[in-house]
Amino acid sequence: MERATRTNEGKPSGGTEAQAKDVCLRLLTDRARSRAELAQSLAKKGYTPDIAERTLDRLAHVGLIDDASFAEQWVHSRHTYSGKGKQALALELRRKGIEQEIASQALSQISRDDEQERATELVRRKLRTLAVPADPAERDKIVRRLVGMLARRGYGQSLAFGVVKAELEHAGSDTDDLLDGD
Repeated sequence: MERATRTNEGKPSGGTEAQAKDVCLRLLTDRARSRAELAQSLAKKGYTPDIAERTLDRLAHVGLIDDASFAEQWVHSRHTYSGKGKQALALELRRKGIEQEIASQALSQISRDDEQERATELVRRKLRTLAVPADPAERDKIVRRLVGMLARRGYGQSLAFGVVKAELEHAGSDTDDLLDGD
């Protein structure tokens, strides 16, 4: 296999379109990737912007790169299997170089009910490993931990607090003295 040529300073000066295509195809065998991710990988390997752009255009033309499809798959997978909320998913898509309009379209597949259902599953799973104390101060610590867990996964404060409060009530804990999470 040919190697990228090197300049006098030892920095790569790029390679051929065929080599760039091979790099992209190897990356795409691991998982779907956004166009921006592939462009970044090619840049790190020293391919010129012109070679990278032509290569990515060809791959997009034959359907191997599709940011809309990537975003939909990413959102579905990360919401379903990692329990991520819309806020976290929007940030992840932005980091992956997905345009706002495409990200919004992909995120629209998650309804508020879907998000609430997934948050409820996460809280129930966590509550199985926690003993909810009767002492209000200790119970408040549990509430903060659970709401914090959901917040780190990208769920809004209002939804997170509502789910935690409902699940604590379901578990038999007194929640009358909890303030609203808004």
